[in-house]
Amino acid sequence: MLTDLPTDRPGRPPRIGLALGGGAARGWAHIGVIRALERAGIKADVITGTSIGAVVGGCHAAGKLAELEDFARSLTKSRVLWLMDFHIGSGLIGGERLKKLLVRDVGGLAIEDLPTRFAAVATELRTGHEIWLTRGHLVEALQASYALPGIFDPIRLGGRWLFDGALVNPIPVTTARAMSADLIIAVNLNHDLYGRGAVIPDHGSLAEPPTDEMAETLAEGLFSPVIGAARSIGQRMTRRSVTGPGLASVMVDAFNITQDRIARSRLAGDPPDIHLKPKLGRVGLFDFHRAEECIALGENAVAHALDEIQAAMESLTQPA
Repeated sequence: MLTDLPTDRPGRPPRIGLALGGGAARGWAHIGVIRALERAGIKADVITGTSIGAVVGGCHAAGKLAELEDFARSLTKSRVLWLMDFHIGSGLIGGERLKKLLVRDVGGLAIEDLPTRFAAVATELRTGHEIWLTRGHLVEALQASYALPGIFDPIRLGGRWLFDGALVNPIPVTTARAMSADLIIAVNLNHDLYGRGAVIPDHGSLAEPPTDEMAETLAEGLFSPVIGAARSIGQRMTRRSVTGPGLASVMVDAFNITQDRIARSRLAGDPPDIHLKPKLGRVGLFDFHRAEECIALGENAVAHALDEIQAAMESLTQPA
């Protein structure tokens, strides 16, 4: 049971920064984290987000988290597939249906007009520059931050083509720190995936070839809902064979491996004050229909770290 923080503490409390990481469907856990922090009397002064973290963080900064939560809880497998407007372009998904929903709930808000300071992280195509979106149209910034390469079309903003920020800053602790946060609470959606950093020191070409059953598992993988729907626009895009996974699985797994390695490096160089790690390992990246479960896991992560958060806040409180 979460308890409220004491309100009679003298002095100025620290500025709280919330750094919300990328992780596709696992990002619904961010909603649970925010709800649990609010119940404990902890309000973020600065919010930074990458990919799905930008979506949840941006909606929260805009005062629209309730609308996003209602939407997340309403999702079913069939509705998730309907939202994916497949086409042939820079990515498999145009994203217009998702954009319309964001416009409906968030409207034409500009980032600089939000009641809470907010930044979405994106990556510039070709240069690889890390872009902090701190002004301009909120919905377009969210689109740019979650534009997974090869899956969603990149977004053109301010003369730059932008896509998913997880390629350069998966958990934007540095962004929150640069925006003058004193105490940074980071939410890592991918920590509960063990063995990602392993090394296979001795491997050769004489290993047994994969069986049909193994190939089926590889081909479906985390991207199975998208693969099933994409067959309607051409099986060659996601064709399975006994020799390996489909195209979509390859793209997503490659992206996740890159994101995991970058996150490890950046968190080691600039660790957050509080590192929340919801137990999301059993949730697939495209299991958007499992919002209720993810939200509860986010709440549990806060419950286990609440004493640490309270101690950090008390330690960083400025004397009156």
